[in-house]
Amino acid sequence: MKKRRPTLQDIADRVGATKMTVSRCLRDPATVSEGLRERIFSAAEQVGYIPNRAPDLLSRATSHSIGVLVPSLTNQVFADVLVGIEAVTEPAGYHLMLSHYGYSQELEERSLASLLSYNVDGVILSDSRHTSRTRRMLETAGIPTVEIMDSRSPPLQQSVGFDNVAASYDMVSEMIRRGRRHVLYLAVRLDERTRQREEGYRQAMVEWGLTPVTLHRSQRSSYSVGAALLGEILAEHPETDAIFCTNDDVAVGAYFECLRRGVRVPEQMAIAGFHGHDVGQVMTPRLASVITPRQAIGERAARALLAGIGGRPDAERIIDLGYRIEPGMTL
Repeated sequence: MKKRRPTLQDIADRVGATKMTVSRCLRDPATVSEGLRERIFSAAEQVGYIPNRAPDLLSRATSHSIGVLVPSLTNQVFADVLVGIEAVTEPAGYHLMLSHYGYSQELEERSLASLLSYNVDGVILSDSRHTSRTRRMLETAGIPTVEIMDSRSPPLQQSVGFDNVAASYDMVSEMIRRGRRHVLYLAVRLDERTRQREEGYRQAMVEWGLTPVTLHRSQRSSYSVGAALLGEILAEHPETDAIFCTNDDVAVGAYFECLRRGVRVPEQMAIAGFHGHDVGQVMTPRLASVITPRQAIGERAARALLAGIGGRPDAERIIDLGYRIEPGMTL
């Protein structure tokens, strides 16, 4: 059962103004004085006010729609997750409302406010870190929430994913066991999962008495970023004999740059990626990668969400679907 959401009248009562004044201020802040405007926006944030764009009937009933927040529309990882979600929600008669937030917590907050304004019955979030207002809005909405792709961080309600730290630790350990001693981590798109993978990489290096070296880049992962970083590695870290990449497209880009420069893989340079994208698994040599169950994560998250919406929530808060280390032919 959805919670009663804070109303314009609740804000008006807090600030000592009329409901009409509050509504006018939220639509066009310039129409009220600066002092009143600040009090109204402060009160709205404190109560977790969510605008209602749907008919009032939907605020008291199920809308048969689910909000899904994804950080990227170009990353194959989330395309696979969405396929899994739709495989469960469509037969159940639920419509997906998709919003993209570009790995920004602030944009995630605004996107969530928009989705909640349409009275979605549940939300699937692709990150485990959120602004305080995002958390308040979810508490206010009182709807089932599932976070995906991370089984390590404590969830708001429930999470479905895998352990990024353990996965990275296992892959880097395999590289070291095969004789690599100068393994460098390429951290691209600095979200929480990239940081967790760096933690696993560092754990493995330190345990073997080796020195961890990370190159950080904030832009989205791509083949061209991987190629550019490979050039930087050869120029500034010539001792490097292995590269662990936060995503497969970065690894593939680094591989093709090795090919262009005559650097033999894996003889001179071992390369490993993350997620097991199709391109890496069909290229020759097959790319070493951490194979993750993206579609299965989408399906399991959708089932957990629908169970919560139906009043039969899954007792398991953290659902870990695991991963597999694929050594391929590039180690």
